[in-house]
Amino acid sequence: MPTRSYTFSHAITRAPGAGVAQGLREVDTGAPDLALFQAHHAAYVAALRATGAEVTELGPLDQFPDGVFVEDAALTLAQGAVILRPGAPSRLGEAAAMAPILARFYGEVAAITGPGFIEGGDILVTEREILVGRSARTDAAGIAELTRRVAPWGYTVRELQTPPGVLHFKTDCSLLDEDTILATPRLAACGCFDGYRVIPTPEGEEAAANAIRFNDVVLAPAGFPRTAERLAAAGYDVREIPNSEAARLDGGMSCLSLRFTPPA
Repeated sequence: MPTRSYTFSHAITRAPGAGVAQGLREVDTGAPDLALFQAHHAAYVAALRATGAEVTELGPLDQFPDGVFVEDAALTLAQGAVILRPGAPSRLGEAAAMAPILARFYGEVAAITGPGFIEGGDILVTEREILVGRSARTDAAGIAELTRRVAPWGYTVRELQTPPGVLHFKTDCSLLDEDTILATPRLAACGCFDGYRVIPTPEGEEAAANAIRFNDVVLAPAGFPRTAERLAAAGYDVREIPNSEAARLDGGMSCLSLRFTPPA
């Protein structure tokens, strides 16, 4: 039986728009180069397609510069989708725009209505549970509402705490297989992955923790050779994707797509 947490037939992406330089960021490291961002995004989409996935490429949302980071707007599961409620008020329109797109693939699209908020970057789906980290963008009320929304689909939600100074829970971790998680030492040290095998990122390569297991490959950000070597030594087929411009806006591999298999 296919694993529901990383075996997918579809993905949704959104191209970076001309206003992407106005996107939110925790630390200003300079504006992203749009042409370079577009080239990196094209390589990302090509890597998804190379796995056999059907990729829906959406056009830019010019009024929402962070719209390229589609993962924050929704949670796509095997049984249904949930439109999320971003913690940054300027991003609420991104979630609303994603609802009709997901309705093409899902018979059931639920929504987080508030007053809590929750972003996809704080949600890690494993084979056994959904881990959600509280952060500046995800609060306890948002997690509680998500728990209620996914319970009928057979999912258990476990609330955790994102480390101080880290934007999203998945900034510091990603799923590699049913039992294995790639994580920064600072996140793994909190004990949130007890019962899983953890592959730690090497010192100085913490930014490599956000990767994607998509079917038989791991899509990882380029520029972190020791992490790539560590993953390859553990038996994973690693494909490195340039990510320098998305990283200027706190974006990683998972942020740039929604990954799912539509219900039969």
